[in-house]
Amino acid sequence: MKQSIAALRDTVEQVRGLAAEVVGAGGMRGALDTELADATVLIGELGRFVDALLIEATGEVTRRSRTPERDQRLTTRMGCHDVSELLQRLTRIGPGSAARLQRGARAVLVEQRLDGAPQPPRLPAMRDALIDGEVGLDGLLAVAGPLDAMGDRVGRDDLLLADTVLAAEARGEGPDAAPPACADLLRVQALAWAAALDQDGAEPREERAARLRGITLGRARDGVVPITGALLPEVAAQFQRICDATGASRSSGAVGFRPDQPDEDAFLPDPRTQAQRRHDALATALTTAASSGLLPTIGGAAPTLVVSVCAQDLATGTGWAHLEGTDEPVSTAAARHAGCAGLIQRVLLGQNGRIQRLGTEERVFNRHQRRAIALRDGGCIIPGCGIPAGWCEIHREHGRGPVLVAA
Repeated sequence: MKQSIAALRDTVEQVRGLAAEVVGAGGMRGALDTELADATVLIGELGRFVDALLIEATGEVTRRSRTPERDQRLTTRMGCHDVSELLQRLTRIGPGSAARLQRGARAVLVEQRLDGAPQPPRLPAMRDALIDGEVGLDGLLAVAGPLDAMGDRVGRDDLLLADTVLAAEARGEGPDAAPPACADLLRVQALAWAAALDQDGAEPREERAARLRGITLGRARDGVVPITGALLPEVAAQFQRICDATGASRSSGAVGFRPDQPDEDAFLPDPRTQAQRRHDALATALTTAASSGLLPTIGGAAPTLVVSVCAQDLATGTGWAHLEGTDEPVSTAAARHAGCAGLIQRVLLGQNGRIQRLGTEERVFNRHQRRAIALRDGGCIIPGCGIPAGWCEIHREHGRGPVLVAA
């Protein structure tokens, strides 16, 4: 091993010099297209070899950290809580990358039996492809994930057959003579193999997915509410379709038509990021669903967002507004936004908080005004949005009056 470490040090020094020459001196900028493509291919191959070395090292670190006696574990001797922490310290990677290395190592780690004989890895063909630099960590995990999910429900022979065929696809030696498969294509093929071999595995997988589903809304901070969770595949697919329909999946820089600017200036870049477009698509879907009349009612009425604000603050643009269901105050601009989209009911409160006068509900824009504005604007006026008029709400825009904007 000493010779291997010395060779690794020499390789690191060579790569360090190459990085200084190519990255530091900007060598890529002067390369021809073919030279840039060749360099990218070679760098990718180098990265796959690095993945193989890291995965092997991770497997050995894991093996030495599994001894029953805690004090004899490698992690304990190195002053770390677990393998993930040790990998992060040794390689300067994040916890997510450390977890991925551990999953890759479990798929190709050569274990030892009690008699000292080597035990073949779970995916021997993928291990060989990894050693040969034909597949990296991404490709290995793309195959190992679906195959490992089958557990013991599939026989060893069937698993080895899938492993062999998928490794051949990674090398470009598959039965269809296709070029070497990238990680995403390997994942699709591995899922197909898993579905074919484990026809009874869908139900337990769906039961597990049903337990894992959920969405959590965090506490408001800096004017936004963090959202985390996991969607079922069919829910995620439906949301993606909504994003497609509202234009939220368009790449950054998409342009949109402004009906009020029929000349060349009508095409403007969409300033929103992809995450912002998905947010706006979700907002549109929620508003549309709430006003559809198909959702369960609350207190005999459709689920309605109630915003309260002092009339003087609303007129002057100062102060704060309050939303029902959250303790986080919002700006008066948010109150005006909600008011334009729905109904306004004026409630006069006395100094002691008692209701002194209750007005009737008033819609800011009636159906005749909405038709005229929809005819003029055609759809959402936000550049690149493209949402049709039927999905939009009417809002007052400073200097322009009422316009159509996606909810």
